[in-house]
Amino acid sequence: MEPNDILAEIKKLELSEKILLVEDIWDLIARTNSKLPMPEWQKSELDKRQKEFQDGTLDVNDWRQVHQEIRSEF
Repeated sequence: MEPNDILAEIKKLELSEKILLVEDIWDLIARTNSKLPMPEWQKSELDKRQKEFQDGTLDVNDWRQVHQEIRSEF
């Protein structure tokens, strides 16, 4: 099936069915995520940030505060 055919079929679905489809797609992505290659530089950066977080030296922001700041700018 071609992507345009898939999109045409999705457009026929009710909203609740579209939401369930999206959830199923995300679940599938999550299950296969470990199979995605990760460049070494990205793994190193994530390891560094995790260590900084565990050591308490990583500067983190509360998502509510960040969201509020973004909303106030725009």
